[in-house]
Order: sequence, then C-alpha cells, then structure tokens
Amino acid sequence: MVKMEIVALAEPLKIRRERMRTRHNIPISSCYTSWEDLLDAPKVADAVVICVADRLHRDVAVGFSNRGYHILLEKPMATDLESCKDVYAAAKRNNVLLAVCHVLRYTAYNRKIKEIVDSGALGDIVGIQHMEPVGHFHFAHSYVRGNWRKESESSSSLLAKSCHDIDIMMYFMGDGCERVSSFGGISHFKKGKKPDAAGASTRCTSCAYEPQCPYSAKKIYLEPAMEGYKEWPVDVITDVVDVENITDALLSGPYGRCVYECDNDVCDNQVVNIEFKDSRYATFSMVAFTKDICTRKTRIFGTRGELVGDDKNAIEVYNFLSRRSVFHDPDPVPAELPGHGGGDLGIIKSFVEAIAFNNPGLLPSNSTSSFASHVVVFAAEEARRCGNVVNIGDFCKKNGIEF
Repeated sequence: MVKMEIVALAEPLKIRRERMRTRHNIPISSCYTSWEDLLDAPKVADAVVICVADRLHRDVAVGFSNRGYHILLEKPMATDLESCKDVYAAAKRNNVLLAVCHVLRYTAYNRKIKEIVDSGALGDIVGIQHMEPVGHFHFAHSYVRGNWRKESESSSSLLAKSCHDIDIMMYFMGDGCERVSSFGGISHFKKGKKPDAAGASTRCTSCAYEPQCPYSAKKIYLEPAMEGYKEWPVDVITDVVDVENITDALLSGPYGRCVYECDNDVCDNQVVNIEFKDSRYATFSMVAFTKDICTRKTRIFGTRGELVGDDKNAIEVYNFLSRRSVFHDPDPVPAELPGHGGGDLGIIKSFVEAIAFNNPGLLPSNSTSSFASHVVVFAAEEARRCGNVVNIGDFCKKNGIEF
C-alpha cells in the first residue's frame, strides 16, 4: 500500500489542533489557526483533505485548487448549485484531482454489488429501490439539534445526508438520469407534534415528559457517558467528554434542546424518484425513524435476476432461470479503519494511489460523476419545492451546467 504523511494542519480550536498535532507528529510551525493561513503559506504537500463546515466547502476547495493541491473533499461538494459549479470548474481549470467523499462507492459491500451488476448476472437493470435508515437518535442529533438542522446554515438533508445515496444509485445504473421527482417534509420534529405532557419545557433537563421521550438528550448523551461511553455522538457536544461537561452542554448548548422546540427546517422524511433512459427507474427513501443507523437497504431488479442487500449480511442474487439464490460475501470491513463500512479507508487508499501513480482511473468517483449526482440532488429539491417533475437536460440548460 502506498503511504502518505500528514505534514500540516489548520484548525481554529486549540484543543483539537493540539490533539491532531500530537497524534500525527506535526511540527508546531506547520499548524495553523485558519485555513486561510495555510492557503497563504508556501505549498507544502501534494494534496489537502477538506473537512470544514459545509458552507465553507466552496471557498476552501476553490482556493486550494488554485494553488495546485489535489483535493479530498467531504460531502457535499458545496451547499448550493452555483458553488458546486465553481468547485467543479476550479478542479478542471487547474488540472487537479477532486475526490468528493462518496464513501459508498468505496465499501467492499457496494463494490461487490457493482461487480455483480457489471457481470451481467442480473441481465439488464430495469429498477432500483434504495433506502437509507438514518436512525432516530442520529437524526435528532445531527438534523434537529445539530449542525445540519437548517438549510441556511448548511443545506437540505437530502444533500447533506443522502447525496451519496443518489450517487450510488447512479453508479449502479451506469449512466445519467433523465427526469426526477421528489416528496418530503418535516413529519415529526416540529412544535405541533410536541406531547402535551412536555408542557412549556424547552430543554430535556427540565422536562417532565423526558423519561418517556425516545429523543431525550439525556438518553442520547448523558446516560451513555455515565456508563463510560465517550465516542460519537457524545464526543460531538463537548471536547472534554465527562459527565460534568456533558451536563453543562445539555443545560446551555444546542444539544440539550427539546426536539419539538428547535429551529430545524430540513426534511425528516423524503422520497426521490428517478427516471433513466429506456424506461428504467430508481426510487430512494430517506427516513429518520428507524432502529438501524445508516445501514442501507438495496434491491436491484434485472431482466434475469434480482439482488437484495442490507449492508450487513451476504448479498442475495436470485436467478430467474435456475430459480435459485446465490449468496455473495463482500470482503471483511478493515479493522484499522472501519468507518462507513470500510469506505473511509477505501477512499483514502484510492485517493493516495491515484496521486502517487498519476492515475485518476483508480478513483471509482471523479469530479464529473460527483458533480452529476449533486446536480440530480438539486433538481430533486427543485421538484420537491415546486411539486413538479424536473427534466435534467432542461435543468442543466437553465442553470448553465456543462460536464
């Protein structure tokens, strides 16, 4: 495996900057308090990993593209269509690699599905059903109380959470879509759904209904910490993870708020329908109210067989001719970096090797495919808001989009 070295860091919070500096043995002189300072410094590396707040993606990505850095960019590419166009154009203009973290393309599970699809075992693909179960407390944490709760501060939940679900369906289909429609809204996390027993309480720490509430901040953060748990999402609400600091965060910070009294405005329940050429269709459902957390459910329908996968167990392929099922086991998730089903390690490995061997083809996703799937997300949001079906060709022409 080709190896990389982390040589510089930009992070405004001292405690996080010092933690990363120590972990990766980075000289103090190469640690910066802002991305602008790092950008203005002499070029120190082949590539940059951008994982700032979503609303900053455009400026940071364009800036480092202009300096000639290859870019590994957290999803989404940017929070609005014009900014995505700017990021895409900057990468093309400067001839740098741009890999958006569509980690689903890099998991062993989805690579196995793609292998089966490309083998012809299913015949011609005519339809896909794909569902992302976000998870009840995950949605409450990230999209009701957290950083991605408001479109004005981030983006739609379809873009922030599920742009790589749209991307993976397009990856399996193998070509672009022609039309898209969507329906979605806030089904539950709003004041009108607040239980009467909660009364006028605006925080879980002072709410009489809290023991019966499945979205209680005390259940999500405080009770796990009292049992010694210090990982996500507990470590998001405070940099010092202990009972005292978590209690303080729930008393005064955004993560202690009642989920029915927050300022969230993103969908907690949404469906997207995509029409591909030759009368082929894909449907996607993003739903907050699930036990599973982000373990996607996928069905692919072909003219010779059907594939069923749940992101956890063996992938079933049923053959219409033999009337028998064959089960395919993806490679094990790597123990050293298991995040996103191994997709985190997969994309880092592919990105580094693509740079080392000067071979962009080593990346299953590239700037064009990522931009194309983002365009479909923005078109789906236009369809949802306007209550119509959006033609992708017309949408691209209207918005001056060229691939």
